[in-house]
Amino acid sequence: MIALMIETLVKFAVVVGGLMTAAAYLVLLERWIAAWVQDRRGPNRVGVPLTNIKLFGLGQPLADGVKFIFKADVTPRHVDRVLYWLAPAVVMAAALCAFAVIPFGSVLPDFLPADWGVEEPIRLTVVPALDVAVLFVFAVGGAAVFGVLLGGWASNNKYSFLGSLRSSAQLISYELPLGLGILGVAAAAGSLHFNEIIARQADSGWWNIFVQPLGFVVFIVAAFAEASRLPFDLSEAEQELVGGYHTEYSGVKLMMLLVGEYLHMITAAFLIVIFFLGGWHFWGLTDGVDSPGGDVVAWPAALARVAVLMAKVLLVILFFMLTRWSWPRFRYDQLMNLAWKVMLPWGVLNIVVVAAAIEFAGRWAAAWGISPAAATALAGWVALALAVVLTAWADPTTADNRPLRIPPALRGSSDET
Repeated sequence: MIALMIETLVKFAVVVGGLMTAAAYLVLLERWIAAWVQDRRGPNRVGVPLTNIKLFGLGQPLADGVKFIFKADVTPRHVDRVLYWLAPAVVMAAALCAFAVIPFGSVLPDFLPADWGVEEPIRLTVVPALDVAVLFVFAVGGAAVFGVLLGGWASNNKYSFLGSLRSSAQLISYELPLGLGILGVAAAAGSLHFNEIIARQADSGWWNIFVQPLGFVVFIVAAFAEASRLPFDLSEAEQELVGGYHTEYSGVKLMMLLVGEYLHMITAAFLIVIFFLGGWHFWGLTDGVDSPGGDVVAWPAALARVAVLMAKVLLVILFFMLTRWSWPRFRYDQLMNLAWKVMLPWGVLNIVVVAAAIEFAGRWAAAWGISPAAATALAGWVALALAVVLTAWADPTTADNRPLRIPPALRGSSDET
């Protein structure tokens, strides 16, 4: 029991410390990417203090953190102080709690002394025994909405309040297609445990992105919206709302809100990799001793799994960053129409296709002369093509980005558009 407690505490410290450090330096990486996309210089001057050593600007995250800590921590008089202070804590706690069940690899071979009483391999998850880990992540991710609402309401500022309303409506709307994307993966794997979902993809050799492409599109779009990343950062929208729901925040409280949003992006990257990109699996590189999804692995395979998982997560995060600095922001009506008129029907269609594949994939495979996995993948790609074509036919205005035409009764003059 003592060894288990020590193991859990060590995991917790490593995960929290690693996440805080990763968030700080991913911000620096995103600034470099933004500079590259916009053909300008990024942060490159802050290095070792009191010296002329620049280190490519690697000291910038430390300088930013020190600035936030020593910046004046202003609490306006007109705010609800209790809720005003509670909101950043809720956002930060919701962002960190999700990583309690997210795996950072599969297992490490048992290397602890025999007298410690630990005979099982060390699982690279803080809480590895939770069988409903997917539901836990979905629940704590949704709890972030309360922090957004509290921040906007407690600020007693109309700009903050508008920002919190827009953000909460966005997050609640996109939780539905996000859940439908998760449901298809869970149904195919027959489990709500992350390691089981990865193991199923490893054992079959087919990642879910090949088998459920429609679910992947629905999930990744919803993940962008849930993380409030461009082109879906309507919760902030500086040009329209001054600063969104955190307009009245400064100092450490603002840093907690911003870090919480960034951790949501990291969480989304982990979920995309685990659900659709095979997790730690890579053909021929991460196989265990007994089976691709097995728990008995040697040190080379165990470390390779960690490296593969982290490399995939980093690539997805880079995709998030490139998308942010390449796409314009959606209009709010486009954002909500996309959720309710496109992503939600696509998610329902994906569930129908997955259920049909679970029931009839064997018959399809026999009729077409291919494997059941290939038959399921073929059905998934046909469903994606049909969804795109039918959406474009049913609602041609979905991709229309022209200014909205205001009815004459609302605009006062018949020649204005």
